[in-house]
Amino acid sequence: MAIKPMGVQQWGMLILLSILWGGSFFFMKLALGELPVFSIVFVRVSLGALCLYFFLRISGTKIPSQWLQWRLFFYLGIFNNIIPFSLLIYGMSEIASALAAILNATTPLFTIVVAHFYTSDEKITPAKVSGILLGVLGVGVLVGVDVLDADNSLLAILACLGAALSYAVAAMFGRQFKQLAIGPTAGAFGQVCASSVLLIPLVFMFESPLQIPIPSQEIIAALLALGILSTALAYVLFFKLIETAGATNAVLVTLLVPVSASGLGVILLNEQITSQQLLGMALIGAGLIAIDGRLFNRFFRRS
Repeated sequence: MAIKPMGVQQWGMLILLSILWGGSFFFMKLALGELPVFSIVFVRVSLGALCLYFFLRISGTKIPSQWLQWRLFFYLGIFNNIIPFSLLIYGMSEIASALAAILNATTPLFTIVVAHFYTSDEKITPAKVSGILLGVLGVGVLVGVDVLDADNSLLAILACLGAALSYAVAAMFGRQFKQLAIGPTAGAFGQVCASSVLLIPLVFMFESPLQIPIPSQEIIAALLALGILSTALAYVLFFKLIETAGATNAVLVTLLVPVSASGLGVILLNEQITSQQLLGMALIGAGLIAIDGRLFNRFFRRS
């Protein structure tokens, strides 16, 4: 059964998710000033797990208990949290967060390729390919070519691309929630809980967490925002989008993240929007319209 074009509710969730994840780049870059990579990822996912656990208990939602469900959570924990978070944080230690956002925006490109071979209802179409290429071009224009300088580390760039590929693989695993009777909130909890368990040995093996000084109030605030907003709430929305709109549509959020980041800069930091940024946003908008397909279908039916 083919995935239908997104409705108003799905587009609203996609925009809200882009805002939550747009802020995560800033929070992760801030936390890097005082904390090592695995420790940041562990605090992020464990805080998210704690918040979601209390929500599940208060709402009376059953916590998944079957082995097949938890096996899926551990796969997701690896491919949707540990690998991409660690690679992105490492990448941002060597390159600008703006360039990391551009590279992260290639996630839909990887996803349409993976989904084409993994699924029967999310095949590659010319509209999807052209739309995503337009979107990635728009992200590049929005952020600016000045981030693409010779000082950027090739390894850091490859790390960010590896994170995008990992997200694409994770989106395929997320499609299994429906057949295993896992709701979006329970799925988000299981994923970050599994990630927390897997990260404990990594943190103690590589980073000696007991010797790390207590971070400043600014860093603690950034970690709380990462765990509660950019992880707990964001993954509930993400898995709900996969369930209702499909994996390929859900990962379109990575194209909107730089737009949200620019909007947050205008609202919170009184930054000015330039004509270059407006052009980039227009290209991203055109790409999303092409992927959605409804406008073009109406045009071709009339002609």
